[in-house]
Amino acid sequence: MTSSQPDAAAAAVDLPGYAHVHSGKVRDLYAPLDAAGAPRDDQLLLVASDRLSAFDFILETPIPDKGAVLTQLSLWWFEQLHDLVPNHVVSTDVPAQVAGRAVLVRRLEMLPVECVARAYLTGGGLREYQADGHVSGVRLPDGLVDGSRLPEPIFTPSTKAPVGEHDQPMPYADVVAAVGERTAQRAKDLTTRILARGNEIAAARGILIADTKVEFGIDGDELVLADEVLTPDSSRFWPADQWEPGHTQPSFDKEYVREWLISPASGWDKASGQAPPPLPDEVLERTRAKYVEAYERLTGRTFVAG
Repeated sequence: MTSSQPDAAAAAVDLPGYAHVHSGKVRDLYAPLDAAGAPRDDQLLLVASDRLSAFDFILETPIPDKGAVLTQLSLWWFEQLHDLVPNHVVSTDVPAQVAGRAVLVRRLEMLPVECVARAYLTGGGLREYQADGHVSGVRLPDGLVDGSRLPEPIFTPSTKAPVGEHDQPMPYADVVAAVGERTAQRAKDLTTRILARGNEIAAARGILIADTKVEFGIDGDELVLADEVLTPDSSRFWPADQWEPGHTQPSFDKEYVREWLISPASGWDKASGQAPPPLPDEVLERTRAKYVEAYERLTGRTFVAG
């Protein structure tokens, strides 16, 4: 993170009964205090902020209600996926200051790999494919274009880079070297199955999930789904009725912000190394609306701000 970026840790709130542990790009972590006032080592309070990251910067302008949308949508997806993989949720009984955007979770040893699956070709995967026909070492058919549906979801993991640095694609062999064959195979299987299940459910609601990133923690010999799942921050959501391979697809996710940032309207040079400018009200409002629409389409529920 450059010195010109907002300080995520400074945004942490004072929560009686909890100790602030860490602030990432968009989430703040707190440890519950035990009877003696010491932080517990078995649980964490995971609080989703309204911060938005793009191009490895934390943007100056938060998106109203984004944290609540991500939290509520993840909880809904955990229910849809419970038969595939256990998740880290302990309770949604959280302090009033963070109600609706926080969840109490198991504290886990996190897998040191970004587990990514792709059902459609776009973004960084498309750039890799255009270079040599492979994505993270996976050979794909010839003739694919931006937005092409893949024959089946593929596992395309990447490194976990520190804030401000870029994740790098990892061949599967590197995942095996990092976590072992059994864990690597399980992570690959679960990641692609989560995306496939997600698309089965989302397609009936008019949404295609192009790709997704999931996080796993380790609890004994078990992989546990953690962090968030199938949200507009961790996935690309496309309106199914507008899907047309051959160009960039309209989306319900933060791709809209990325596109504005690299457009002449923003006045920002991505190669400058400088932080992006604040988002104008129009971009802010449209981005919030896209997050809320994705939530409401998928869940069939009306989003109620906290």
